[in-house]
Amino acid sequence: MEYQTVSPKNTRIGWIGTGVMGLSMCRNLMQAGYQATIYSRTKSKAQPLIGAGATWVDTPAEVSAASDVSFAIVGMPEDVESVFLGDAGLLAGASAGNVVVDMTTSKPELAVRIHEAAKAKSVASIDAPVSGGDVGADKGTLSIMVGGDQDAVSAVNPLFEIMGSTIVHQGLAGSGQHTKMVNQILVGAGMLGVCESMLYALKSGLDLQTVLKSVSSGAAGSWALSNLSPRIIEGNFDPGFFVEHFVKDLNIAYEESNRMGLKLRGLELVRELYIELENAGFAKSGTQALQKTLAQASGVEWPS
Repeated sequence: MEYQTVSPKNTRIGWIGTGVMGLSMCRNLMQAGYQATIYSRTKSKAQPLIGAGATWVDTPAEVSAASDVSFAIVGMPEDVESVFLGDAGLLAGASAGNVVVDMTTSKPELAVRIHEAAKAKSVASIDAPVSGGDVGADKGTLSIMVGGDQDAVSAVNPLFEIMGSTIVHQGLAGSGQHTKMVNQILVGAGMLGVCESMLYALKSGLDLQTVLKSVSSGAAGSWALSNLSPRIIEGNFDPGFFVEHFVKDLNIAYEESNRMGLKLRGLELVRELYIELENAGFAKSGTQALQKTLAQASGVEWPS
């Protein structure tokens, strides 16, 4: 099926989810000239967008009924299922030729189910999870991992380009979510390395800022080291990405790897550590809060 390439003049967008990531992503689209119809479970979180001219409605179905391309970035797979497949979900209000896009990190098999349900209504479904955290969402520099039919992906690509700087079409429905699992396995291992290295540096009496200058530009350099180590050093554990959402992602990666018969020891360890962190009361903290429980296990008081 052919889809009209989007533009501010001929495309109405819908948006569901105005949390840490979604608010900035939708704002960037609106600043590029797109008219938005929005919905969020907590209306107060959407007030900045409403104040900027977005139209508020009361259900996801009303979002898609008023939109040509509808996006969602919500919390858990059960939220995705409700938003897309529920009685008042996006597909309930979508019309033939519309496109719905899930930017939540969710289950690959759910992305396939949404795709099949959408296809039955002549609606295109794209799974497009992102990486880059609150900073990437704010600056429009996210990495967007895309799964879905080529025609639909090509049509909405100008919207992706407003939100991200790296947009890669990985394949058919579910491919974006599988790629995000690869990303999260890497992120988990990377965060563990960052936190343990900072703990070692502190305990050995080094100046953390000076250490960071030495190691961030060499072979040990990473996004987490450059962007989250400064927050760790400051004792800033505010969320760019919630621990509870990362635990969800690691659980999906763990389930998928088991399904494929893989034994991923690093993933297993990081998953256990983040579950411990969540259970210790840090569910709403940023992923860099792993530093707190690792320090505690070594008897080290980390500044907060």
